[in-house]
Amino acid sequence: MLPLDPQADPGRRAWVACPRCNDHQGCATCEERRTCSTHWRYLLSNVGSLLHLQCPSCAHVWDHETHFGATRSRWERITSGLRRD
Repeated sequence: MLPLDPQADPGRRAWVACPRCNDHQGCATCEERRTCSTHWRYLLSNVGSLLHLQCPSCAHVWDHETHFGATRSRWERITSGLRRD
């Protein structure tokens, strides 16, 4: 299991299902798509609509594309991942 990222801050959270542990399954609050006080993820960083997340339960790190907003073109989202300017 990975340690928590040094950028992990409980003040920066996201409510996205973890693709590894699926710890949100069976939680009535999560199933209603509400913000659960237990099953949140660390929001490590973001570039436009691309979120870089870490699960506090299993420490898995992954990227999640929200498709919210128009900060990057579709081609940039597909090819760039987390890009630095």
